[in-house]
Amino acid sequence: MTTWAFTACFAVWTMFGVTGIPIRAQLNLDSTQVGLLTATPVLTGALFRLPLGIWTDRFGGRAIMLLLLVGCAIPLWISSYATMLWQFLLLGLALGLVGASFSVGTPYVARFFPKERRGFAMGFFGAGTTGAALNMFVAPFLVGSYGWQSVPKVYAVALLVTAVLFWFLSAPDPGTGAGSAPSMRQQLSVLRDPRVWKYCQYYSIVFGGFTALSIWMPQYFKNEYGFSIAQASLLAACFSLPGGAFRAVGGWLSDRFGAHGVTWWVLWAAWIALFLLSYPRTELIVHTVNGPASFGIALPAWLFTGLLMVLGIAFACGMASTFKYIGDDFPESMGAVSGIVGMAGGLGGFLLPIMFGAILDRLGVNSSCFMLLYGIVWVSLTLSYLTEVRRAPVMGEVTGTTITKMLR
Repeated sequence: MTTWAFTACFAVWTMFGVTGIPIRAQLNLDSTQVGLLTATPVLTGALFRLPLGIWTDRFGGRAIMLLLLVGCAIPLWISSYATMLWQFLLLGLALGLVGASFSVGTPYVARFFPKERRGFAMGFFGAGTTGAALNMFVAPFLVGSYGWQSVPKVYAVALLVTAVLFWFLSAPDPGTGAGSAPSMRQQLSVLRDPRVWKYCQYYSIVFGGFTALSIWMPQYFKNEYGFSIAQASLLAACFSLPGGAFRAVGGWLSDRFGAHGVTWWVLWAAWIALFLLSYPRTELIVHTVNGPASFGIALPAWLFTGLLMVLGIAFACGMASTFKYIGDDFPESMGAVSGIVGMAGGLGGFLLPIMFGAILDRLGVNSSCFMLLYGIVWVSLTLSYLTEVRRAPVMGEVTGTTITKMLR
C-alpha cells in the first residue's frame, strides 16, 4: 500500500513533464522557462525531504503520509485553473510536497524488516518511481481527450482515493511509541558524518538524473525526432518504467553483493550509456579523390530508446544501492539520513531540468543534457574510486596478521 501511495505521488510530481508541452505552446515559453516549470515541484519535494524524514522518525510514517496525500490534492486541483507562468510556479511549489513522500515511506517500510531483507524492501518501495511512467501513459490520453486541465483534476481525485485506501490498509508504524523520540538536534548530529555527504553526491545523480530525465524526455523526443505528444510520452516511459521496476532488483543485488559493488558497476554502466547518448547528430563531409562524400552520424530512435532503457535501469539500481548504504550504516537515524540524501537527490532533480534548458538555449544541441550528466557521473566514479575502491581488498580481507605472514 505504501508503494502504491508513492507511485501516485511520483506521478503527480512529474505531471508537468507531459502537461508542460501544451502549457509551453499556450504561454509561448522558451526552453529555460519550460525547465523551470517542470522543475518547480521537484524543488519543494527536495527541500521538505529532510524535515519530513525527521518527523517520520518522531510521529510515524503512516500519519505523515496521510497528511501529504490529502494536503497536496488541494493545490493540485487549483492548478487546473492557472493561466500565467507565475501561477503555475506558485502552485507547483505547493503540490510538489508529494515528492517528499519518499523520505516518509522509506524509513516507514524499512522498520518492518530485518537488516538482511531491508535492501529489497526499500527497493520494492522505491519502485514507486514507476509513477513517472504511469504519468506518461495517463496524462497524454487525458490531454488528447479532455485538455491538459483535466490532468491535475483527475490526479487530485486519485490522491484522495489513495489516502482513504492507505489509512485503512496500512499498518501502524513499528518505530512509533517504542520510547522517547530523539530531539531534532540529536537526529541532525548524524549529518557530521562524511559518508552522508558522499551518499548525497551519489543520489544527486542517480535519483536527480532519473527525475530530471523523466520530465525532460517527452519534449526531447518531440523536438529531436518530431513525435507527437502521445508517441513521445510512450517512448519516454521506456526510460522511467523499467528504471522504476528494476529498483527492487537493485535492492536484491545490494543485499547479496553489497552496496559498494552495485554502485560501482552502476556508475560505469551509466557512464558508457551517457557517452553514447551525448553524441549529437552530425553531418561530415570528407574530401576524397573522387570528390566530396557526405556522412551522417546519428542515433536512430530505436537505438536511442534502448540506450535510455539501460541508463534508466542503471539509475534504478543505483538508487537502491545508495539506500542500502544508509540502511546498513545508519539504522537508528534512517529518517534524518534518508531525508538529507533524498533532499540532495531532489535538488538534483530540480536543478538539472533548468540547466538542461539553459544549456539548450545556449548551445542549441538537444543532446547537451546527456553531456552534462556524463560529467557528473564521472565525478561520482572518481569519488567512489578514491574513497572505496582503492581501500577495498582485492581478494578477501587483508589484515595485519595476513601481512605479517606474507612478510615472513
